Amino acid sequence: MPELPEVETTLRGIEPHIAGTVIEQLRVYNGSLRWPVTEGISEIVKGQRLLSLTRRAKYLLLHLEQGSMMVHLGMSGSLRLVDPGSERRKHDHIEMHMSNGKCLRYHDPRRFGAWLWSQDGHPQLDHLGPEPLTEAFNGKRLFDLSRQRKIAVKPFIMDNKTVVGVGNIYASEALFRSGIRPDRSAGRISQQRYKELAGHIKDVLQAAIEQGGTTLRDFVNGNGEPGYFQQTLMVYGRGTEPCINCQKPLREIRLGQRSSVFCAHCQR
Repeated sequence: MPELPEVETTLRGIEPHIAGTVIEQLRVYNGSLRWPVTEGISEIVKGQRLLSLTRRAKYLLLHLEQGSMMVHLGMSGSLRLVDPGSERRKHDHIEMHMSNGKCLRYHDPRRFGAWLWSQDGHPQLDHLGPEPLTEAFNGKRLFDLSRQRKIAVKPFIMDNKTVVGVGNIYASEALFRSGIRPDRSAGRISQQRYKELAGHIKDVLQAAIEQGGTTLRDFVNGNGEPGYFQQTLMVYGRGTEPCINCQKPLREIRLGQRSSVFCAHCQR
């Protein structure tokens, strides 16, 4: 599933090619996504200039002259810049033709993403926590929100109300670098350790963005290229393999229906 670095990588890949251009045509071949594509969206956006692109959590926002389109990549979605005349693949559900000749295609085999139009804002964004790479997210926030909480720390930091965009991969990596077990109670972690954890969350996300995201079986960036951060993963996907620090076998457990790999010796 594309996580925050993958979405940010996609944004940086497509924005220089389509920002400032006019949408000549939006073709919806299959609007049955997680949330049905907004009815009449093709007519609404036709002829509008795409002023800018931004990201909020794992949502891409395409800001037009009147309103905006919110795009979510879901479990397997991707956006690619393609030749307008190229053959459309089986799961290419939406394509956007721009005035400069560029074509942006949305590919989603599982159809769990979204393309939604709004004139005055998207309610899905109303209750999200701060962006992890901003000053609004820090160890004090984690400490304050965690008091009296019995929830395990990993699902706590993956909660979008705590902070957005910390998915399974990057939560696992940040906790390992911080030396914190993923199943440790969130309310039993000190402010100093949360300060360190917040720093590692920022570092691991920034590193993944710089390296183009993490290569998963479905993800490619806006130019159709895979990410490379997977080469530096320390625990995610490495259950039973040796810990890179102590060489003891990593353990794999289930937390919140997600696989969590950690080192019982290095993480406490």
